[in-house]
Amino acid sequence: MMVDIHTHIRSSVGLQSVYNVPLEHLHAMLLSNVEGFFSAGIHPWKVTPRFAAGVELLEALLADRRLVAVGECGLDKQAQAPLHVQAQVFELQVGLAEAFHKPLIIHCVGCFNELLQLKKRLKPTQLWIVHGFRGKPQLADQLLRAGCALSFGERFNPASVQVTPLDRLYVETDESPLPIADLYVRVAAAKGCAVDELTAGCDLLRKLYD
Repeated sequence: MMVDIHTHIRSSVGLQSVYNVPLEHLHAMLLSNVEGFFSAGIHPWKVTPRFAAGVELLEALLADRRLVAVGECGLDKQAQAPLHVQAQVFELQVGLAEAFHKPLIIHCVGCFNELLQLKKRLKPTQLWIVHGFRGKPQLADQLLRAGCALSFGERFNPASVQVTPLDRLYVETDESPLPIADLYVRVAAAKGCAVDELTAGCDLLRKLYD
């Protein structure tokens, strides 16, 4: 099964994808009894002085079994909110992921040193998945040694795919219109493995939902 670990494409909702629901639409989505897997969080671009209400809403809905991951959330030097405020909101979401035993889908732009420092300090037990990873293999190796997993989308560095172990290698469409099957073929070619060896996404969802 080719699992799309992170997508913003609404038509992809189902048992082979994790649809990232905008937080303001999450309650309605869960009330709709749609069968599928979801993630939700406060993106660093959406951090505002009133972020506490979003955290409270997310916490109230995380008991739903269809909500299999927290995020995307993280740090972004291009976001309007000051980095220390982004870090505060991120830490709250790390706490929710820990409390509800769910992985964290991470958006990180220009803040990998800060992210690694937070991971070292917070010592999370739940999996951190850096989504849409495009960085060089040296950065990939740093993140992997810190215990993170990496998710690769339409644009990726083949050398980074090569250094990522299969059990921590995920595939996603994010906002790309390309079919997830096409991306699996491309990532498998970069990894030098068969498509059916890319099973990390399937294994994760099975573990979370069984």
